[in-house]
Amino acid sequence: MRVPSPEQSLLQFLRTALQVHHRFVSGSLSRAESPIYVIGNPSADLDSIVSALVYSYFANNRVPRDYPRPHVPVINLDNVSAGPELGRLRPEFVKALQLSRSDAGDTVESSPLEEHFLTVADFANQVKERRLETQLQADSVLVDWNALPVRSSDTRSGNGSLPSLPVEFTVLGCIDHHADEGFLPPIASTQPSLIATTGSCTSLVVTELEKMGLWHKSDEMPPNEEVLAKLAMSPILIDTANLKSKDKVTNLDISARDFLFPKATATDARWDADGFYAEIQETKQNSLDLLTVDEILGRDYKDWDEKPTRHANQLPLRIGICSVVKPIPWIVRKAGNPYAFIDCLKSFASERKLDVVSVMTAFSSKEGRFSRELLVWGLNSEGANAVKALISEASSELGLEEWKSLDEGDDAQGIKDALSALEDDSQLARLWIQTNVAKSRKQVAPLIRAAAASL
Repeated sequence: MRVPSPEQSLLQFLRTALQVHHRFVSGSLSRAESPIYVIGNPSADLDSIVSALVYSYFANNRVPRDYPRPHVPVINLDNVSAGPELGRLRPEFVKALQLSRSDAGDTVESSPLEEHFLTVADFANQVKERRLETQLQADSVLVDWNALPVRSSDTRSGNGSLPSLPVEFTVLGCIDHHADEGFLPPIASTQPSLIATTGSCTSLVVTELEKMGLWHKSDEMPPNEEVLAKLAMSPILIDTANLKSKDKVTNLDISARDFLFPKATATDARWDADGFYAEIQETKQNSLDLLTVDEILGRDYKDWDEKPTRHANQLPLRIGICSVVKPIPWIVRKAGNPYAFIDCLKSFASERKLDVVSVMTAFSSKEGRFSRELLVWGLNSEGANAVKALISEASSELGLEEWKSLDEGDDAQGIKDALSALEDDSQLARLWIQTNVAKSRKQVAPLIRAAAASL
């Protein structure tokens, strides 16, 4: 039996989802009536946000089929509330939303972000205001990651929380394209369950929605689907360089594009996907001009705790990786000089209690070639040993070569000198050109973590 398609517009759905969320936090809903929170990963990039929005929209009050429940998308930013700051820090998302809705009736421009979106910071503030005597319990689906960072002490698989949010989540389902962290419980057949390699997690969301019978290939298309199709196209195009990156594009990305494109062009066969991609990509590239160095480092950031396997008594090492779409010299100029950049990075790492901090850059060089740099800094003796292990175990795989500037007008020697000054018995920093540009954070993070685990 076919499940009816949603009739609400995207913004109508989002407003209703927020109302349901507020009722849950206020205590007026039972656990059985409570929403399922669809949570993206802490980098809160375009792929993560759109994956949560698109899945929530189609699953809302349709999953599970025997007792459908509301679904509420959550943007995983723990220090940013929905509103102007969300627009400043994630302008490419707002641009994708605006372009997707350019022919729709209600617009984001006339409807404030805080009336439609929920961030982790918002959620935490609302729970704090309630002054609850016991920890709030909720259900969730994870998209674009597959493990909550704080696992429950009772060791029940699939239960955990977010560092800044006093809510214990029971994970019911997951759609992701990262390495399996071994956190998920057995997933019921009524919930999404898909972990596979793709350029974009949204491609998997589209695949799973079709498999679950929630989004259909059809010539007869409700008008609201055109907006959702365009929005879903945005991270697929951005994360695969307009489906031209041979190292990232998979058959699932192509299949998702083939599913979405007829819907995106249902009322306008002249809709220009290339122009759509170019506008969002330009917004993303220019977005860093509006941010501080600390915001640049935190804009696409993830961290992990990794326990060394050789020393049972040693505490886990905390590893953080910042992904930036500008070269190191650009960030240095933003900071003012190489030593100011080092101070900013050290402060960023200190606030997050990191043992190892890494900055991965991805950009077009002055010759127009896609390029990557990798900076890894062990901030204490254990972190320094992890950097040494990484050099020993992964240099060849990543194609690490001595760093030289691929950018215009930089102080290359000053950057080298500032990093060299960090090398002593208690810390070690290295900066390389990463010639194997196919290795993004999805592949580099497991290598750094494995280096830490090998100690």
